[in-house]
Amino acid sequence: MSRTVITTSNAPALQAPLSQGVRKGPVLAVSGQLPLDPGTGAVVGTTVAEQTAQALRNVTAVLKAAGASMEDVIVLRVYLTDPADLAAMNEAYAEAVGEPFPARTTVCMRLPAGVLVEVDALAVVAG
Repeated sequence: MSRTVITTSNAPALQAPLSQGVRKGPVLAVSGQLPLDPGTGAVVGTTVAEQTAQALRNVTAVLKAAGASMEDVIVLRVYLTDPADLAAMNEAYAEAVGEPFPARTTVCMRLPAGVLVEVDALAVVAG
């Protein structure tokens, strides 16, 4: 079973040695998506809510390019720069992801300047 690299112009181009997404069989991994505008590469928003919404739009774009959707996601990982942003991130996350929610891990860490959140995904895709 070979790996298939997933690439879309509807998510930001990555400046690191990684793929936007990789699928092997039914398993699809979406690399961490920053809250960047796919066209300009600029950070979208100054609040964690705005940035969470954009990062999730980018995750969704990679899922779509692989023939998947948020309903195929079994786990999302969220990386925050400040634990104080958890409540605001949760609100934006709940609105963007919708129920039933996938499993999730949230970690606090340092991200690039101006970036408050990053999100990656693991999905299982039929076909």
